[in-house]
Amino acid sequence: MLSDRVSGVRFARQQQAPSFSFTCKKHQSLLRRKLGSSDPQLQENKIINLRIPSIDGLLIRPGETFSFWNRVGKTTKEKGYVEGLLLSQGEVRTGVGGGLCQLANLLFWMALHTPLEIVERHHHQFDPFPDDQRVLPFGSGASVFYNYVDLRLYNPTKQTFQLRVNLTDKHLKGAIYTDREWPLSYHLEERNHKFMRRGRKNYRRNEIWRLVIDKTTGKRTREELAIRNFSEVKYTLEEVPPTGPDYSG
Repeated sequence: MLSDRVSGVRFARQQQAPSFSFTCKKHQSLLRRKLGSSDPQLQENKIINLRIPSIDGLLIRPGETFSFWNRVGKTTKEKGYVEGLLLSQGEVRTGVGGGLCQLANLLFWMALHTPLEIVERHHHQFDPFPDDQRVLPFGSGASVFYNYVDLRLYNPTKQTFQLRVNLTDKHLKGAIYTDREWPLSYHLEERNHKFMRRGRKNYRRNEIWRLVIDKTTGKRTREELAIRNFSEVKYTLEEVPPTGPDYSG
């Protein structure tokens, strides 16, 4: 993008196969989940799409920025991408390259457990499917849409971080490593989760807080609001209590 060239953003580009020795965070997510009444074949297509991006082993050096779309590029049939699920403009749709949000979700969640700065992240303004085998708090993912809705991580430290991503038969697996021990660890917790109704529509809200812990002492050094979500629920709910009109989200 022109603005990147003007601002002089240095993108992470180098990859290496061996993993660094120090682990910041590992996580995995199921490749197949029940997503409402959507066609299960679209999840099989998603798995095809997830195998294409070249991210595994990517190094984010001091002063560099990871950009999801800088690495992935436009998702086209010529590159091998197929039709998958897309969440766009409040609707569930299909499109070439659909399903890559699962990769963005994984990278974002892991980055929250590191000192990497989240310089760009978007979340879906609606909740499309009921929870099924969810292990992370609602709203802890990242929406990506080529080429203007991006996920970007900046490295403000003097250390290098490494992204590792791979697929098994059942899971998308990821890890973030670093080249030497980082003195802090990070814990995420959900607070103030609630469903509510306004008029004829249902909504869901929550907050996700990040607790920063000194590894040497085991003491919490600070806590910070990482994410605040307020999204329209697109599926049928049981009884939902109405709320007053003064909630600002």
